[in-house]
Amino acid sequence: MHSVSASSNDSLFHSFPSAISNLALPERFTLLLNETPHALCLLAAEELQGYLREQKNWSHNFGLTQDTENEGAIIGKMFGVLVVQTKENEVGYLAAFSGKLAGGNHHAKFVPPVFDSLTENSFLNEGMTELSRINRKIEELEELKPLAYEEKIINLKSLRKIHSMALQQKLFDSYYFLNRAGEEKSLNEIFAAASYKNPPSGAGECAGPKLLQYAFKEKMRPIALAEFWWGQSPKSDFWKHGHFYPCCQEKCEPILAHMLVGIDQE
Repeated sequence: MHSVSASSNDSLFHSFPSAISNLALPERFTLLLNETPHALCLLAAEELQGYLREQKNWSHNFGLTQDTENEGAIIGKMFGVLVVQTKENEVGYLAAFSGKLAGGNHHAKFVPPVFDSLTENSFLNEGMTELSRINRKIEELEELKPLAYEEKIINLKSLRKIHSMALQQKLFDSYYFLNRAGEEKSLNEIFAAASYKNPPSGAGECAGPKLLQYAFKEKMRPIALAEFWWGQSPKSDFWKHGHFYPCCQEKCEPILAHMLVGIDQE
């Protein structure tokens, strides 16, 4: 049985810097209204965006400036804010980023991942090391090019595929998602119920599920959720800097269907 409670960490619950008494709380949980976030989500996003512009705790190249300190590949990122109400009836918000930020899973102000794949000596790190070893061996044999090694190369490629698939399945089985009732389901269970052959790569690492997971662990009531893109647009040019977007269908819709069971929604 996986733990469904977490010790309270006030540093991840952010009170609104200005009075919000003039803003009515939505009667139902709100994801996105006509592509416009709830007013409280807008306030939370504005504060988070100000933090992203000014913070010096980590360096990530969003491709927004010519700053030489931000070297390396340009990687835009989806960020999310979840307006919540605590057990003490205080209204504030949580913040999250999709995937990894500045090469890591843990940063001040942001909720943790649902499953941390970057821990030292984790099965994922060990598994990736083994995949790298197999790849190196294949490359060495392919450079030699003798016919005698063809069968061995084929066998190694088959071993690589089996190892990779097993590692992916173990990773999916390590992600467990809560709902308000405290019920848990793994990624494999969630996507099997949604008639997917396998969960898509990166499922469970989006901002929305991270935010809801932390809220449920801390017994906070979700009120409204919004996500925005921060950084240079990727090649597809679909994501635009500072624009708000609904949670993605392919990765998030089946997860949210489980996590939002029993919650009245807009």
